[in-house]
Amino acid sequence: MDEPYGYLLVHHVEDPDGYGERIYFSLSEGDDPLRWYRANGGRPVLTSTLGTTGVRDPHLVAGDGEWFLLATDLRIYGGDDAGWDAWTRHGSRSLVVWRSTDLVHWSDPWLLEVAPPEAGMAWAPEATYDPATREFAVTFSSSLYPPDDVHHAAASYPRVLVARTRDFRTVTPARVLIDHGTGVIDTTVVPAALAPDGRVHRFSKQDADAPGSLRLFHEAGSALDADDFEVVAARLADDRYAHVEAPLVFRDHRDGTWYLWVDQYSVRPQGYLALRTDDLASGDWREVPGFSLPPDTKHGVVVPLTRARHAALAAAYPP
Repeated sequence: MDEPYGYLLVHHVEDPDGYGERIYFSLSEGDDPLRWYRANGGRPVLTSTLGTTGVRDPHLVAGDGEWFLLATDLRIYGGDDAGWDAWTRHGSRSLVVWRSTDLVHWSDPWLLEVAPPEAGMAWAPEATYDPATREFAVTFSSSLYPPDDVHHAAASYPRVLVARTRDFRTVTPARVLIDHGTGVIDTTVVPAALAPDGRVHRFSKQDADAPGSLRLFHEAGSALDADDFEVVAARLADDRYAHVEAPLVFRDHRDGTWYLWVDQYSVRPQGYLALRTDDLASGDWREVPGFSLPPDTKHGVVVPLTRARHAALAAAYPP
């Protein structure tokens, strides 16, 4: 029961006419990373009553015997209708967090303030765990404003910031991790310990309208916050959709294949497109045929499971 088997996808749902900005689980059909069903009868597993009462862009990370689920505190549909510009300037600087020891039973949510006062909003959070220091590196996107611009009225653009925490109750002051001079968001990380070449691999989305934009790009460097990152691949999935974002990356535990899912938002229904490579360091990502996922499955994370965990989740949250 401890053998690798199956996968969990944690995500939100894009539903302009409903309330999809909650936490949903999808499970792989058996051990197949390309065929999925929405668990819990298609209903959300977790709902936030805090902050904006909406959660987007969830991420799930394991520590020592516990799991933390973190998400953007933002409700676009059925919220305050302020609009994206207002949210990026004045939105929530906190993340919504839940804790679990088994992925079935979850704590009540709490808010964790991660962005500094000069930030407009914190969104697209992720976290990687370092067992040596027992710290989580939390990355997220924010637009930043001069300290004396208390109304955040100046022109700005999103950067990727990083802060560190041990318990998701307190964090170190955030600092800029990625700044390309134009908007960069949605960074996801493959830690060096998981990469065959021993390097950190980062995947991010640069503002598609910026001159010379890399769009969705893959880079590699010696450490998360090193200054030696080199672009491995750029403009990924450009030949398929005008706009993609929210990359997620995971490895097939059967044959070592790496999957990169990119979230297209150019056409309805929205949702993920799957790419794959046999060599993470090559940047040679090719589209995968036969990928099956419910429509409007949005911006999440895939976590490899054990046979016991897959069975427990399937029992707790059936199709």
